[in-house]
Amino acid sequence: MMGYANDGYQEAHLFASREELETLVVDDQPPPLHSRKNPNSSLNSILQPPSYADAVFRSFDGFRTNTSVEPSSSSTSEYLRISVSEPQKQQELSNSLVPGGNTYYTYLITTRTNMAHFHGTEFSVRRRFKEVVTLSDRLSDSFRGFFIPIRPDKGVVEGQVMQKQEFVEQRKEALEKYLRRLAEHPVLKRSEELRVFLEVQGRLPLARTTDVASRMLDGAVRLPRQLLGAAVDVNEVGAASQRGEGFVEDFEGVEAVGYRSVGLGYLTGTSAELMVKAQQDIGETMGKLGLAFVKMTKFETVEAVYNSQRERAADMKNVATATVKASRLYRDLNAHTVKHLAILHEYLGVMLAVNNAFSDRSSALLTVQTLLSDLSSLNSRIEKLGDASSKIFGGDRSRIRKIEELKETVRVTENAKNCAIREYERIKVTR
Repeated sequence: MMGYANDGYQEAHLFASREELETLVVDDQPPPLHSRKNPNSSLNSILQPPSYADAVFRSFDGFRTNTSVEPSSSSTSEYLRISVSEPQKQQELSNSLVPGGNTYYTYLITTRTNMAHFHGTEFSVRRRFKEVVTLSDRLSDSFRGFFIPIRPDKGVVEGQVMQKQEFVEQRKEALEKYLRRLAEHPVLKRSEELRVFLEVQGRLPLARTTDVASRMLDGAVRLPRQLLGAAVDVNEVGAASQRGEGFVEDFEGVEAVGYRSVGLGYLTGTSAELMVKAQQDIGETMGKLGLAFVKMTKFETVEAVYNSQRERAADMKNVATATVKASRLYRDLNAHTVKHLAILHEYLGVMLAVNNAFSDRSSALLTVQTLLSDLSSLNSRIEKLGDASSKIFGGDRSRIRKIEELKETVRVTENAKNCAIREYERIKVTR
């Protein structure tokens, strides 16, 4: 009797689970009624291809394995090792009317280090994803101009196709990768924000704050309108911008790549979800179709009376074999698709960090240039009013009063300019 006529397939259902597909035994032997020289035997050779991973992705995996360079801990006497483990579901302590309605997961973050600014060598804390978001926002505010690693999001690809526990494990791995990148950063690993995040027990005392000085300077382009009731001369701003021509040229190139990457990121996120979901649906449908052919083959084999019916059953078996193998290939393809799309998503995240850093530098440079232009305009107005007032015997009191007001404005603008220059120099020297 054929390979499908065993007790294991008597319980096969049309809508079988994924486990049934895994345990399904595919009989690759040719049916006894067919000759080995039958043209249909070529179909059997098609049903035995190398695995999808061996045929397509082995070269990519080998290249990445050979070319990847792991950071060596022996290259420096200091180390900061972070691991994330033990996801734990907890209930939100809020005034919700529905008990247990709000739940979240926390992760055990274990740190081992010998760095001097940490208060110990080994410690563990529990953090939720919202606190990681707070840490990321705080680092972005405190270290403008740095290439700060992008924190994990809520799942560009995996969130739509994974079960809850799989998604939690995926997030755990993403958090560990993110924190290890922060630990490898030459500046961020020494930051007070990261130390508090890794050390302090309980709720993270890092409320998101706004860098008031930086945001005030970023808004300095509106200063002339606010103080003088007039807009800045476009020509003066253009003249001032010549001082940063080299930087602006560099930024324009990065900005173009960055904007393309950001736009591609949104496009890739949606497209990736749709593509992975479509591949998953095709694989599941092919699996169900294959099991349906298995049931039909069993029925035809048991009920066959004539040789034509047995031949039809044998052909149907070949179709069932091909369908089940195609289902497995689709599942293998889907797993590798998610893997390689994650690499693409990681690259887009790096480009977004680069674009954010250059945007901060460009904004700081524009602030300095605008304030320099404002000072030049104010001094020019003071000179003109002084010349006009000197032509009148005894001076013009209204013009003298206006000159005093402008001098006070110059003093305020000068202080803002000095602060803006310090901020720009701080951002400019970052790496």
